[in-house]
Amino acid sequence: MAAPPATPLPARAARAAERRQAIIDAALDEFVARGFAATRLDDVAKRAGVAKGTIYLHFKDKEALFQELIRTALVPLIGRLAAPPPPGGSVRSAIEGFAKTFAQEVISTRRGDIVRLIMAEGARFPSVADFYYREVVARGLAGMRSLIELGIARGEIRQQNLARYPQIVVAPVLVAVIWQGLFGRHAPLDAAEMFRVHLDLIFGERRPA
Repeated sequence: MAAPPATPLPARAARAAERRQAIIDAALDEFVARGFAATRLDDVAKRAGVAKGTIYLHFKDKEALFQELIRTALVPLIGRLAAPPPPGGSVRSAIEGFAKTFAQEVISTRRGDIVRLIMAEGARFPSVADFYYREVVARGLAGMRSLIELGIARGEIRQQNLARYPQIVVAPVLVAVIWQGLFGRHAPLDAAEMFRVHLDLIFGERRPA
């Protein structure tokens, strides 16, 4: 009897990609529900519908799996958050775009759950916090610093020392992430409006058109 034809590589690769994504999705659910420390790969495998050994075909350990969550969910967003303004656009408008995107795609989404989890457990797992800093925080601050420096050069921002502390500009979005996780059900926060008021303090109030 002739051997059955081999499964085409693209089909096998597609199934492997589907299993990998199922593992990542299941890991996010487990990490959010249990926290990083209490999450077990056995539970991730069960939720993903795969054998535990399948996880090790894709990820070295639990930490590598969590890093992949950061890499796929947050890193691509950072490049868009602090993008330079288009020709003719103001720095303030670019930063407002950052705030709007962050509010829509992070604060009340699963991305926000990842950020809150890192805030809660990062001190206990320095290597996870270090990875998050390198891949997300450092890139985001560098982009925001570039925007601030452009705003200073154009005369839109008068406080030149602000470029030394881009954390001041992004602080409200971090407050919004924390607030949403702890108090959002009691007192919903209009993050976009809070950020607008914050930018009025930096740029001056906008005059009605």
